[in-house]
Amino acid sequence: MIITRMRQIRRTQSLILTGLLMVLLISCNNQRVFEESIKIDQGGWHADNILDFSTVISDTLCGYTMYIDVRNDISYSYSNLFFFMKTIFPNGRIAKDTIECLLAHYDGKWLGSGSGNVRFNRFLFQSNIQLPVSGTYRFELEQAMRVEVLKGILDIGIRIDKVN
Repeated sequence: MIITRMRQIRRTQSLILTGLLMVLLISCNNQRVFEESIKIDQGGWHADNILDFSTVISDTLCGYTMYIDVRNDISYSYSNLFFFMKTIFPNGRIAKDTIECLLAHYDGKWLGSGSGNVRFNRFLFQSNIQLPVSGTYRFELEQAMRVEVLKGILDIGIRIDKVN
C-alpha cells in the first residue's frame, strides 16, 4: 500500500513537472536578439546628445518586435517624452520616426512599474517587422522635447525580439 502510494505521488510529480515544462516552452515564443540601455547623465539629456545603438541582424526571413524602454524619476516635468529615431540599415538606407511615449496620466499619476522615485516603462514600437538586409543596424535616438536639457530621464533602451 505504501509503495503504491509512493508511485502515485511520483507520477503526479512527474505530470506536474511535465506540465510546467510545456508551459515554459510554449511561453518562450520570442527570442531576444538585442537589448541595451544607455544611462543619461545626471545633468540631463542634452538636445545634442544622440544615443547610438547598434546590432547585427542575420536572419532576414523572420519577423521582429521592437520595444523602447524608458526609465525616469518623478522629478521629470512632463507627462510624455518625444524623441526622433533614425534607423540606419546595413545598405545605407535611412528611416526616420518621431516617437511619443506617455509616462504619466494627465492627472499626474505616473505610469509604468517601480516604487519610490523611479518608474520604468516598456513601449511597443514596432510589431512583427521585417529587417530585409543582413548586417549591422544602427538606431540613433535624439530627444525632441524642445528644451536644451531634459531632466528626469535616467536611461533609454532598445529591445528587439525575434518572433518565431
